Amino acid sequence: MELINSWVSYINGIVWGPPMLVLLAATGLYLTVGLRLFPIRKIPYGFSLLFKKHEGEGDIVPFKALMTALSATVGTGNIAGVATAIFLGGPGALFYMWMIALVGMATKYSEAVLAIQFRETDESGRHVGGPMYYLKNGVGKKIPWLGALLAPLFAFFAAAAGFGIGNGTQSNSVAAAMETSFGVPPLATGIVIAAIVGFVIIGGIKRIGDVAGALVPAMIVLYVGSCVAILTVNAAVIPDAFALIFHHAFEPAAAAGGFAGAGVAAAIQFGVARGIFSNEAGLGSAAIAHAAAKTNDPVQQGNIAMLGTFLDTIIVCTMTGLVIITSGLWTSGLTGAELTSAGFASVLPHGDKIVAVALSVFAFTTIIGWSYYGERSVEYLFGEKAIPVYRVLWVLAIPVGAVIKLEFIWLLADTLNAMMAIPNLIGLLILGPMVFRLTRDYWRAKK
Repeated sequence: MELINSWVSYINGIVWGPPMLVLLAATGLYLTVGLRLFPIRKIPYGFSLLFKKHEGEGDIVPFKALMTALSATVGTGNIAGVATAIFLGGPGALFYMWMIALVGMATKYSEAVLAIQFRETDESGRHVGGPMYYLKNGVGKKIPWLGALLAPLFAFFAAAAGFGIGNGTQSNSVAAAMETSFGVPPLATGIVIAAIVGFVIIGGIKRIGDVAGALVPAMIVLYVGSCVAILTVNAAVIPDAFALIFHHAFEPAAAAGGFAGAGVAAAIQFGVARGIFSNEAGLGSAAIAHAAAKTNDPVQQGNIAMLGTFLDTIIVCTMTGLVIITSGLWTSGLTGAELTSAGFASVLPHGDKIVAVALSVFAFTTIIGWSYYGERSVEYLFGEKAIPVYRVLWVLAIPVGAVIKLEFIWLLADTLNAMMAIPNLIGLLILGPMVFRLTRDYWRAKK
C-alpha cells in the first residue's frame, strides 16, 4: 500500500504540477482570445437565456442542465477549498482564483457548445454527450486514431474519478460535519445519504435535474445570503480585505500568527489549483450534463453553461474568501472547512452549524451530479446494461466513504481528475476553431 501511495503521489506531482496548471490556463486564455472575450462580455445575455422558453431535442430544460452541472461543482471546493487556498497561498490566492475563473468561462462555454454539437441518442432515446463524444465524433473526424484513443480514456478516468471526488470524499465531508456539529455517527449519515441518493438516481437525469433545480439555487441563495449578512457587519474592513488580495497577488505575504507566510508563486499555484478544483473548467465533466439540455442551438447552451463558472467561483468562492479575510482569522492557523466555520461563527450565532448544513447539502448534490457523469461514462464504455451495476456500486460506496480515512482516496481522485482533463484539453485545442466559427455564425444570424 505504501508503494502504491508513493507511486500515486509521484504521478500526482506530475499531472498537477506547473505544466498542467499552465496548460489549463493557456487553453482557457486561447479560447477567451479566440472568442474575443465573448464569455465575459455576454454574462448578462447568458442570464437572460435562463428565463426564456427553449425548444429542441433533449431530456431536461437548459436551466436544469445548468443546475445539474452546478450540483456537481458547488461543494467542498467552495467552502474548504477556498480556505485551504488562502491558508497555503495567502489572500492573493483569491485573485488567481478569479483569473482562472474568467478564462475558465470560455473553457466551460466551449465544452457545452461541443457537447450539443456532437451529442448522440442512446438505445433508450436519451441524449448523451460530453468529451468522449466530441473526442470521438469531432477529433476523430480530423485525426481518427487520436479520437479513438482519447474518447475511451476520458470515459474511463471520469467513471473512476467519480468514486473519489464525487462520492467518497463528499460523503466523508458530510459525515465529519454532521458528527462535529450535531453528534451524528458517521455510519448513520452514510446510510441516510445512500438511501436518498439511491432514490434520486434511479429516476435518471430528469429526477436528478428536478432535485438539483430545487436544492442548488436555494442553497446558493442561503449561503451567499449568510455571507452578505456577515460582510454587512464587517463592512468597514472590506476595503482592507480587497487591498490585501490585490497586494499579495504580486507581493509575498509575511508569516503572521499561525500563518506560515506565502510567496507569489504559492498564491498563483494554490489559487489556480483550488479554483479549478472548485469550478471544474477544463475537466469536461459539466459538458455531460449540458448535453442533455432541450435545445438545438449549441451556442445558446454554451452561454448558459459558462454561468456555472461565474456563479461557482466569482460569486460563491468570493463570498467565502471575503468572510475569511474580513474576520481576520486567515492568520489563525486554521484551514479547510474549520477556517470557514470559524469565520462564520465570528459574526453569526451558530455560524459553524450554517456551514455544516451548507457543506452537507452541497456535498449531497455533488454526489447525485457526479453519479450522472459516471453513468454516462460507463454507458459509453460498456453500453446501457452497465448502468444498473454502476448505480448499485455508487450507492454502496457512500457509507463506506463516510466511515473510512480518505487521504489516499483524495490523492487518487485528484490524480484521476487531471487524467480526465488531459484528453479533454487536447480536444478543446483541436476543436477550438469550430467553436469560434459556430459562435460567429450565431451572432451574425442574430444581427
